[in-house]
Amino acid sequence: MANLQTLSEREVQEMSSLVQSNVMSEVVAQLQGLLDKFRTATLDIAVTGESGSGKSTFINAFRGLGDEEAESAPTGVTETTKQASVYPHPSYPTVRLWDLPGIGTPDFHPQLYLEKVNLERYDFFIIITSERFKENHVLLAQSIKSMGKKFYFVRSKIDSDINCCMLRRGNNFSEADVLQKIRDDCVNCLEEAGVGRPKVFLISCFEVHKFDFAKLQETLASELDSHKRHVFLLALPSFSSSYIEKKKQALSSIVWKTALSACLAAVLPGPLVNCNIQTLMETLTSYQQHFGVDHNSLFKLSTKTGRSYQELRSQVTSSYGVELSYQRVEELLKQAAVGQRWLVGMLEGRIPFLGNIVNGGVSFVASYYLLKSAIDELAEDGKRVMKAALQDEYDTTETTMDEPEDPGFFYFD
Repeated sequence: MANLQTLSEREVQEMSSLVQSNVMSEVVAQLQGLLDKFRTATLDIAVTGESGSGKSTFINAFRGLGDEEAESAPTGVTETTKQASVYPHPSYPTVRLWDLPGIGTPDFHPQLYLEKVNLERYDFFIIITSERFKENHVLLAQSIKSMGKKFYFVRSKIDSDINCCMLRRGNNFSEADVLQKIRDDCVNCLEEAGVGRPKVFLISCFEVHKFDFAKLQETLASELDSHKRHVFLLALPSFSSSYIEKKKQALSSIVWKTALSACLAAVLPGPLVNCNIQTLMETLTSYQQHFGVDHNSLFKLSTKTGRSYQELRSQVTSSYGVELSYQRVEELLKQAAVGQRWLVGMLEGRIPFLGNIVNGGVSFVASYYLLKSAIDELAEDGKRVMKAALQDEYDTTETTMDEPEDPGFFYFD
């Protein structure tokens, strides 16, 4: 269970500096400003490559959609992108993926291409190929780098390569050997073409929980600033325990701001639990969505994996996942207020402002405890759901944000 003592020294100092003001509205406005930076942070990802490389399918997979869903980017065997098209994430609309026109034309000029698609609009570029990386890919990458933007190479359709090799080689097939050859050949090819230390990832858009899809997303997150990183982490699909842990960390990092904002905005003479329950309700509902345990997320996961909705729903056992109503939240908040009353003394000594409004102090302690507990318990719900959905394919390892191993491309020998 969560404990207020998990607040770091830095967090307590930040809180103290905010609430020293004598003007309540000023304190609330400052807190809301901090939270809004996380809620409204935009992330624009450019996806480019040759016709047929799987750009649109990659965009759909990144957004957690199948190719046939209403909000999906159109896919096909011919080039479907004539101009830059934007596709917001269905749950996090400030995360936008841009499907750029193909680069495989004979008259392709990298700098003119970047001017046409408005280079400055994007935070970084993903360059996709389903075969060899060619001269156009290298020229584009060098132009992007010269203009101060980051880029990443993606080798798509790796599942098809694996299946073909398995059929061709029979008993001599080794997936590890094939993948190693792909990595080595791709890196060598790009380095020989003049790309130093290329960041290349091997993926399947139809099996995003395998190969290097997770490493790609972890690398992207590690190289973003705090606000963009926050919204990016929340937009990640929960296909492994490491993804869920990263979401948990992202939400936990701002939970005290959320709790304090909700309580200070509602501190008026009244009962012991004097907190904005509606705000907490909305926050808890968003937590359910972040961890993929709300009705819509479970229904979509059931459709994709073939597991029954009831089977997945049975894995959600926390109070915050099973039942979420105004009355239930009020009850949990009151329980937290009584159980955590002794912690108010610690805050009174560190933050005089809260010492002047005991009811508000208890409200903060209770709401912080409630939200932190919800994050912890809903994260465990999410892990159980994904384990039931993916069974043996679910990754339970905890990964770091270190740079991933460089994968590459494959050609049939």
